Amino acid sequence: MKIAVAGTGYVGLVTGVCLSEHGHEVTCVDVDENKVKMMESGKSPIYEPGLEELMVKNMDHLYFTTDYKKAYVDADVIIIAVGTPEKRDGSANLAYVFGVASQIAASISKECVVIVKSTVPIGTNDEVERLLNENPLELRVHVASNPEFLAQGTAVPDTMHASRIVLGVNDDFAREKLLEMYQNFDAPIMVCNRRSAEMIKYASNDFLALKISYMNEIANLCEAIGANVEEVAKGMGFDERIGKRFLHAGIGYGGSCFPKDTKALHHLSAQNGCEMRTVKAAIEVNEGQKYKLSKKARKYYADYNGLNIAVLGLTFKPGTDDLREAPSLVNVPVFLEDGAHVKAWDPVGAENFKKRIPDEHISYCDTVEDALKDADICFIFTEWREVKELQLQKYVELMRKPIVMDGRNCYDLEDVKAVPMIYESIGRVTVNNLEDETEWNRRYM
Repeated sequence: MKIAVAGTGYVGLVTGVCLSEHGHEVTCVDVDENKVKMMESGKSPIYEPGLEELMVKNMDHLYFTTDYKKAYVDADVIIIAVGTPEKRDGSANLAYVFGVASQIAASISKECVVIVKSTVPIGTNDEVERLLNENPLELRVHVASNPEFLAQGTAVPDTMHASRIVLGVNDDFAREKLLEMYQNFDAPIMVCNRRSAEMIKYASNDFLALKISYMNEIANLCEAIGANVEEVAKGMGFDERIGKRFLHAGIGYGGSCFPKDTKALHHLSAQNGCEMRTVKAAIEVNEGQKYKLSKKARKYYADYNGLNIAVLGLTFKPGTDDLREAPSLVNVPVFLEDGAHVKAWDPVGAENFKKRIPDEHISYCDTVEDALKDADICFIFTEWREVKELQLQKYVELMRKPIVMDGRNCYDLEDVKAVPMIYESIGRVTVNNLEDETEWNRRYM
């Protein structure tokens, strides 16, 4: 099957590459010439494990271009996978989706199926269909909704072995084309109408965001009453109705999906007179949770002026170089405004962070140990393997004052209790093995 993919971000590039792995002839379209040249050379513009290997493997039938007319003109299926960024009012910006739809309408030469894989508000596919069927040749264009359910860091296996493939179609032609496209994929396939498919995407993402925010609130209460959120989560997870996943407390969710999709669904529900108060609460909880560590740190330092602050992890989660809605983006500026010097470490996210927050008072370190050297306090924002496997004694040996603010609960409390350090985490008791001021002053002042 001849397939064109509009957009080469996380969704578009992974989708195109995985479809080529299943034998389809795929052309990926992007407006950025430098990005296209990079992909043509077999290099991925995004960090995603396993993606480059599949790109190189399938280069004989995987193409990249800026010439959308050539890509769309005789494609059997065209996939729209462009961004739908958040607007100021929280709604989804659909300009890129409609822009691609107009390009498709002006380029096609035969009846085809256009799949909207971008996350869009319910009813968007209807408008896309109207635009497409105004093409100058009066060709029939069938529109389908096919939402993605991949997670950054595991996007390739999430696509190749998806939990489900949802096909939102309103006619048999589109249904048969999509079934043919996915016939060799190892995943259950669900066929429904387009609006249901659009809603499945939002409902799924927002439910997971709700689950995370609920556990973060439980964690905050656990701290107040002396309970351990990890034990609470473990006890909850045995209930199959609840499940074990997304019960890990921390300093909030980030990335390209949850923040944007919760705000979009809340905006849509308010517009339709059925405000989703649970989703609104999740948004509010998540925004507050990002500042949890920096607020807790005030008990040790009234301000950060002149301090060396170690920051371990810049991305919103491990396994990706994506910084969107990452806690580091809101916390590091607070440290800098207070007059601190930040020593940051991240195995893949540093270059992106430099572009987002260019500041001469940030030093980027090659190792975790370099970041910890002579630090007055350490903040863990991302649970990278290198952080989780670090020997706790390193904090004592390298830091000027071993105060560790762990936003991802990387360490077992029993292990921490054996080390002379101060350790704050989320939803668990504070470990302070340096409460004696005399001992503190003797060692560190």
